[in-house]
Amino acid sequence: MKYQATLSEKKKSGNPVFKGWYADPEGVVFGDEYWIYPTYSAPYDEQTFMDAFSSKDLVNWTKHPKVVSKENISWLRRALWAPAVLFANDKYYLFFGANDIQNNDEIGGIGVATSDSPAGPFKDALGKPLINKIVHGAQPIDQFVFKDDDGQYYMYYGGWGHCNMVKMAPDLLSIVPFEDGTMYKEVTPENYVEGPFMLKRNGKYYFMWSEGGWGLPNYSVAYSISDSPFGPFKRVGKILKQDLSVATGAGHHSVIKGAGEDEWYIVYHRRPLSETAANSRETCIDRMYFDENGYIKPVEMTFEGVLPNPFDSTE
Repeated sequence: MKYQATLSEKKKSGNPVFKGWYADPEGVVFGDEYWIYPTYSAPYDEQTFMDAFSSKDLVNWTKHPKVVSKENISWLRRALWAPAVLFANDKYYLFFGANDIQNNDEIGGIGVATSDSPAGPFKDALGKPLINKIVHGAQPIDQFVFKDDDGQYYMYYGGWGHCNMVKMAPDLLSIVPFEDGTMYKEVTPENYVEGPFMLKRNGKYYFMWSEGGWGLPNYSVAYSISDSPFGPFKRVGKILKQDLSVATGAGHHSVIKGAGEDEWYIVYHRRPLSETAANSRETCIDRMYFDENGYIKPVEMTFEGVLPNPFDSTE
């Protein structure tokens, strides 16, 4: 009889889940694989590419170098940040922020690249930014694309303490007006800084974001619950923050749905206690739980990480 290890005996992922300085991780499931697309955490002028990582079980990760890079985005100069990746229309889309624009006279903002493979290469789909202006005070960075149950895609984005949402066209290559004719809706919740993320569970919209300073120990994640993708988003509280026995600067996250029922994982970056440099950020995964009333429990950061969670449990 073949011996099968119990859950407690199975090797955990460990945190960080892969080596190197990586931040702003976008976790996503494609078929029976988990993927993570992070920012390459380095000085802005060195941020001209992104690597990706794939896994069948959340524990063993394969690196895919330079899935998107400066060579395939003509207008990218620096500061390639915070991808949002999805599969639609028989292709893979990677949305990104680039160039860290400070005003409406600079070239940059949120772009979109496409590929036939989740491993790239992703190539610029427009030859220019999709969103290239500062609207409602929101720097065009940190985009997250959310698909609602009716099939409609929305993008939430914004830095500098402001968050906008836009409605995406079916081809995901342009934005279209809302029913009231507006193109941009500001949906900024209390204490919002950057890094928006949307999750839908049991008919409720969980809007999440990062607070504090990305280079500081106080970086953290908070959330709200709404009955609508448009809000209002009333802040409930923090769910992820520094733990002086584990790490500081924990934030800019995403959430992955695991193979089990109501099984969730938070993917985020944090700064080791031995580091103080702003770019010394590593990607980690821990479990995220909801309580019986639908609130998110505070996340416990660990060094151990998570247990294997393959989509095919017979393997």
